[in-house]
Amino acid sequence: MDAALVDTGAEPVRSLVVWVPDWPVVALGREGLADPARPIAVFAKGMVAACSAAARADGVRVGMRRRDAQARCPHLVVVDADDARDHRTFAPLIARLEEIAPGVQLREPGLCALRVRGPARFYGGEAGAATALTGALAELGVDDVRAGVGDGPFTAEQAARATGAGAPLRIVPAGGAAAFLAPLPVTAMGDEEVASLFARLGIHTLGQLAALPPSRLVERLGPRGARLHALAAGLDSQPVQPRTPPPELAREVSFEPPLEIADQVAFGIRVASEQFIAGLGAVDLVCTELRVALTGDRGDHSERVWLHPGAFDAASVVDRVRWQLAERGLRSAVAKVRIEPERVDAAVHHVKGLFGSGPEERVHSALSRVQAMLGHTGVVQPQVGGGRWLAERQVLVPWGDGGSRGDRAVIAERSRPWPGSLPDPLPATVFPEPIPVAVLDADADMVAVDARGELTAEPVALILPGAPDASGARKPRHPRRLESWAGPWPVMERGWDAARARRAHRFQVVDEAQTAWLLVCEEGVWHAEGRYD
Repeated sequence: MDAALVDTGAEPVRSLVVWVPDWPVVALGREGLADPARPIAVFAKGMVAACSAAARADGVRVGMRRRDAQARCPHLVVVDADDARDHRTFAPLIARLEEIAPGVQLREPGLCALRVRGPARFYGGEAGAATALTGALAELGVDDVRAGVGDGPFTAEQAARATGAGAPLRIVPAGGAAAFLAPLPVTAMGDEEVASLFARLGIHTLGQLAALPPSRLVERLGPRGARLHALAAGLDSQPVQPRTPPPELAREVSFEPPLEIADQVAFGIRVASEQFIAGLGAVDLVCTELRVALTGDRGDHSERVWLHPGAFDAASVVDRVRWQLAERGLRSAVAKVRIEPERVDAAVHHVKGLFGSGPEERVHSALSRVQAMLGHTGVVQPQVGGGRWLAERQVLVPWGDGGSRGDRAVIAERSRPWPGSLPDPLPATVFPEPIPVAVLDADADMVAVDARGELTAEPVALILPGAPDASGARKPRHPRRLESWAGPWPVMERGWDAARARRAHRFQVVDEAQTAWLLVCEEGVWHAEGRYD
């Protein structure tokens, strides 16, 4: 049974909650991905999960659908939710709070709780403790920090959310939780399913819920009902559960004076790379995605996430730093290099077998050595990208950026809607340049597609170009009888742009040699786009 749904009957413990409103938007600003002063909305599953103050001023609200939000704010900046980004950017703030008052519990990115008794003794009261914690976050560049104190984490959280920019602290006196919570809506408990049920029963506030006999809620909802009744009555007995601080896996190297030569930077980061890999190994982890952040002496910044087909070792970490420097992301000398794991995996999943992994291991080792000599783009592997035409879907990704996961940019491009694109299975052979062919009907006339998208006649023969002679000219071959065919399937692009508009029709045909072809008819001209081998 979930401990969060069980009421232990213990007395609520005075708790302090620190809250940063609109944290997903703040996280975007801290990573330099967007300006929090602009109208921004972060979307999760097509709904607004968080929005900036400028977006709220235009009528955007949490829980609103995307089209409704954009209708109210046409210049809205749309960003997809990213839990990893929110947790990553909030981690330094939690570390700072733990330096002042240990025992911090992370409830969600932007929201944390702790017992107030210890900090209150040290800072001369609950108000002094809350002021010290919010001031520590303000020193890290967070402009809007709120705090709430109450009996139990739930009451303290509601107190923090009831604050305003002009009064960022709300203290609910001991024993006053029930009176404070009574006018709040039942949706404050964060359980949409139960809130909908209570609304149908005519219960709209926590005070009305607390007035119900607990036994009636237990009959209907079981232990979950007892827990909800305790929350509404201000008897939140759930204790603050301090987090166990994760081990420091990142490594950072500062150069004084800053270095301008890549080989010098690579040599300076070598020891830190070995310590980075050893630190992961100490907790039985390996790094499969690496984040490298470079800082120049003029304040410029270069940051990138690198993938690996297996797991990083110290040498491959140094290579990624060198390759990132070669991309000229910095305009000045390197003052600081930071390496941190973006994604880790259990080391047991990357242990070599008793007899090795055979040819796959040797191929990986050979390609990695060649790539180390030629650079990041010196060894590439094919990936299926996005697009409507087969030739443009062939993407070459640097070795290591693809692997079993595929390159992020390629996956994102492939996941976009591509009306008219060819579904799987795709032809095994794709011609870089379309091969001109001819499709004939029973009277040996060229078949075409009319304006209504219908064939002018049934195709019965296919003529392919022959091998080139000494002059480079291709002699036509004898027609091949078509055993079967399917189509046409229209492909229309950029109908709004007369200069770049394109309209064509695809066909799949099988000739008398049982060879399957993918043909395209565009403005009466036929060519072969691929072959099903």
